[in-house]
Amino acid sequence: MPHPHLLVEHHPAGYRWLRLARPERRNALDPGLLAAVRDALAAEPGAPVLLGSTDPQVFCAGADLTISDAERAVVSDLVYDCCETIVTRPGAVIAVVTGAAVGGGAPLAAAADLRIAGPGARLRWIGPPGLDLAVGAWVLPDLAGRGAALDITLTGRWVEAAEALALGLVNRVTDDPLTQAEQIAADLAARGPGPGGGVKAVMAAGGLLDRLRAEREANQAAWARVNAVGQRLPSPGLLPGLLPGLLPGLEPGRLAGAPAGGARRGVVRGGPGRRDDPGPGRGLGGR
Repeated sequence: MPHPHLLVEHHPAGYRWLRLARPERRNALDPGLLAAVRDALAAEPGAPVLLGSTDPQVFCAGADLTISDAERAVVSDLVYDCCETIVTRPGAVIAVVTGAAVGGGAPLAAAADLRIAGPGARLRWIGPPGLDLAVGAWVLPDLAGRGAALDITLTGRWVEAAEALALGLVNRVTDDPLTQAEQIAADLAARGPGPGGGVKAVMAAGGLLDRLRAEREANQAAWARVNAVGQRLPSPGLLPGLLPGLLPGLEPGRLAGAPAGGARRGVVRGGPGRRDDPGPGRGLGGR
């Protein structure tokens, strides 16, 4: 059955659009939504797919901060299901990134075969503070090289569109990324089922999938520790200077991306006019 937060459109030119459509939560991921994305990616594996958002201000804010730790562990695992499907399906997947891609949203974009960005695109590979999750270590060395990948993953900093293009994290930055991505998808579809499938199979060899599975296992273990002992992260007062860098404008409360278990939810609010500020109830989560 169709998922209410995933819009699937079959285009006459032979490609499909998959659009995350949960703007009130900045496309935050829960198990149901990610399972729908995985299944939609696996369907018609030879057809090109465009992966984007109905909200131009955000691609995906990562895991939903309102769900339980156990559910967020499932979300983390499903992200790797989606990424492996993207890498191994013969049909190309083209990510269209016009806004923020954070936490689990960043590897979804990075796993795509092509990434077409708008000037407002910005990416951040970061998980919940204190969980020691690996986010993007499996794919970033292939895109940007080991040095840049370590810089991005260890610091968890934002990468804006221009830098993302220079590093190879996106293929193109254009004022009209939707039109350009659709033209590429239509050209690929016109070449027949699974164009480039052989190329993709060769590029997936040599360690890419091994790193993906290693990262998946490491993060499964991290989430298992959290769920086994009910671990809570330090309060914001014990981490001076962290919150402003993590989410500008975040008011005191629970850490964005912290495990959801506990008696009190965080209060996450953003100031007006900030593209990356989450707004009331819209936390930018990690996996």
